[in-house]
Amino acid sequence: MKNKIIKKKETRNNLEETIRNQTDELKSKTGQIKRGVDREKIAQEQILIRTKAMESTTDGIFIIDATKPGFPLIYTNPSFQSLIGYSKNEIIGKNYFLIYGSDADSRVVEEIKQTMSRGESFHGEMLNFRKSGKKFWSSLRITPVRDTKGETTHYVGIQTDTTLMKQRNLEIEEQREELLHVTRVGKLAEFVSSLAHEISQPLTAILAYAQAAQRLLKDKEPKVYEILQYIINDDQRAAEVIRRLRYLLKKSKPAFEPLDINVLINDTVTLIMPHIASRNKVIKFELDTTLPQIMGDRIQLQQVLLNLISNSLEAMEASSDSLELMIRTSRKDSDMIMVEVKDSGSGIAAENMQKLFVHFFTSKPDGLGMGLSISRSIVEAHGGRLEAENNSDRGANFYFTLPIKIKNSQ
Repeated sequence: MKNKIIKKKETRNNLEETIRNQTDELKSKTGQIKRGVDREKIAQEQILIRTKAMESTTDGIFIIDATKPGFPLIYTNPSFQSLIGYSKNEIIGKNYFLIYGSDADSRVVEEIKQTMSRGESFHGEMLNFRKSGKKFWSSLRITPVRDTKGETTHYVGIQTDTTLMKQRNLEIEEQREELLHVTRVGKLAEFVSSLAHEISQPLTAILAYAQAAQRLLKDKEPKVYEILQYIINDDQRAAEVIRRLRYLLKKSKPAFEPLDINVLINDTVTLIMPHIASRNKVIKFELDTTLPQIMGDRIQLQQVLLNLISNSLEAMEASSDSLELMIRTSRKDSDMIMVEVKDSGSGIAAENMQKLFVHFFTSKPDGLGMGLSISRSIVEAHGGRLEAENNSDRGANFYFTLPIKIKNSQ
């Protein structure tokens, strides 16, 4: 009887042990399942976040299936659809290159095809056409997606509308050309005006000599007298042409308006920044942001700045280590502001310092010698003064003053 009780007890203990083991095993499996579910949930959340991010970005995003012929689109975000003007149903599954249309630049399209066929990335700017036929510029980046074996399975593309930026660059280019044209016309006008003045003097002398000869030969040599009259008539006709030309080129009063000199400097530098970058030069600013506005003619003052900056860049060309150009604005006194254009070139030769602003003087082989004289005339017409000096270390400093208030400007 006692043995039976012991056996029953052992059986019960074994059963309890088995149940505990199975319970522990079940708990372990349940924990594993829960952790797996948690990981799957996290992965799904991450996928959802990525998808939302792609759907929300303002850049156009698309994905191409590289394993199928024709490079079909398998995903496009709303920004891409809005950019090209096609709905999602119109382009999913379609050949990516068909969305460019027949008017697209075939050379760029072919370059994209060749790049993708080699499994490489493409990055460039191109002219595109929306479904409506409207043109737009875009920056395009296409990158291959590879599997674990290194095989290209997809291409992901990002397309950004750069139309406004392109238009702004074109506007800047047009403004730069206009300003350069104004400079050239100004130099030519100054040259013609000075030339007209020089021609007027010998014409006056010729007229005086011809009239004196007429008086001496009156009633003595009628034929010679008649010839002298022809000379006088032609002389007077030429003098009238010169008078009208000088009147046409006569400087009119500048169109004064309130100006922020720092803004004007930044606008002018923006116009010629490609020119500065092409010369591998660096331009730095020290602009006093507390300066009051001045009254001035925007185009004329831009012409002065353009001429001084161009001269400084040319002065630094001779030396490879002349890289820095400084533009500084400051308050000279209670009535004047000062603008300085300081270069790191070779400076101004002592013998040329007194002749810098003289008409037709130039140290350049192909120069007209008009830029600085015109610039000084413009500054003086604004009530200021343009000067130049050599820096203590190297290079030259051209600086001009402008009054805060101009008399009789309003």
